[in-house]
Amino acid sequence: MLYYLFRFLEQFGIPGSHVWGYISFRALLALILSLVISAWFGEKFIKFLKSKQISETQRDVKIDPFGVKKIGVPSMGGIIIIVAILVPVILLGRMRNIYLILMIVTTIWLGFLGFLDDYIKIFRHNKEGLPGKFKIVGQLSIGLIVGLILWSSPDAKINENLTIDRQANKEMVIKHRTEATKSLKTTIPFVKSHNLDYANIMSFCGKYKTAAGWILFVVMTIIVVTAVSNGANLNDGMDGMCAGNSAIIGVALGIFAYVSSHIEYAAYLNIMYIPGSQELVVFLCAFVGALIGFLWYNAYPAQIFMGDTGSLTIGGIIGVCAVIIHKELMLPILCGIFFVESLSVILQVYYAKMGTRRGVKQRVFKRAPLHDTFRTRQEQLDPDTKYLFKKPKGAIHESKITIRFWIVTIILAALTIITLKIR
Repeated sequence: MLYYLFRFLEQFGIPGSHVWGYISFRALLALILSLVISAWFGEKFIKFLKSKQISETQRDVKIDPFGVKKIGVPSMGGIIIIVAILVPVILLGRMRNIYLILMIVTTIWLGFLGFLDDYIKIFRHNKEGLPGKFKIVGQLSIGLIVGLILWSSPDAKINENLTIDRQANKEMVIKHRTEATKSLKTTIPFVKSHNLDYANIMSFCGKYKTAAGWILFVVMTIIVVTAVSNGANLNDGMDGMCAGNSAIIGVALGIFAYVSSHIEYAAYLNIMYIPGSQELVVFLCAFVGALIGFLWYNAYPAQIFMGDTGSLTIGGIIGVCAVIIHKELMLPILCGIFFVESLSVILQVYYAKMGTRRGVKQRVFKRAPLHDTFRTRQEQLDPDTKYLFKKPKGAIHESKITIRFWIVTIILAALTIITLKIR
């Protein structure tokens, strides 16, 4: 809204109105505004929830080795994050941009899905929340919508054929070998050409390989959105854990979005140039600012939990953004923490079922998701259960676990960015 207003005023020579055309100005303003909104609105929202006694029993004192009680702490804090994202984006973004529209739709869609889950847990006192099949359908649906829109929209194009010429070692000239077109190519790390073509994977379909490639792309979008959304949901088990990890991931995605939207940087790094993706930088800055502001209240000891309203939304935002900038195959590295958390749950459940069939109680880890195993004492374990891994022997305080997970995510984010130059 403000973007269009000041672009209109620029025609009349109003001083300062031209700066709204700079993506860096709008992105930094979105970061600051989202941080202020989440911090200010967060305080008001927490007071409101406490006055209405809207809380969820998150942890039993018997489970926590340090005797930390988290009963009566308000949940549904994801609403703070969503509001702090959407307000700056609507004010500062170019609302005609297809990528920005997709991000807004994703935020609202998964935010509503998570809200339903939290509502059932809190107001209907059902700890299971929204049935899993409805969650999966909701996640699959937004993945399908995003994939189909990117398939059909004429605005979703890339240009991967850019070259740089230097004249007298001073001037840099960018040459287009082809116009921006629809493409099924995506970035793959540690490969010389950096690109993987979905159509080539489906080459066995003969003359229909392009159509089959688009189908594979849509399926891949669905898988990515669902997997990352669930991964973020599983990671949300300690104060500040998911918010901190997601903010770091958001910074890395913001860097990718910026270099992908800048013709010179894209050519220099030999990556896809994606016209219009600069609006994702505004969105991601609002995303990071909202998470940092939320951390003010969610850091240990938490004054509010984000609930599924926040975690499902955060994961969906990360997944959709990665798909838009053709970096979805780099998510196993960038979102390594989410991946490991999900894998730990899958292994735990599968191994336990194998033991049940043989009449044996067995587990892989002391607890799952993985972060829970680090805060579990040996004496808390079931003596009749066999564990493959019992380390660490002692319990680690959750604030230390959270910070260590942040450090790992920073390393993974740096590694993901470095892959742009490792071939």
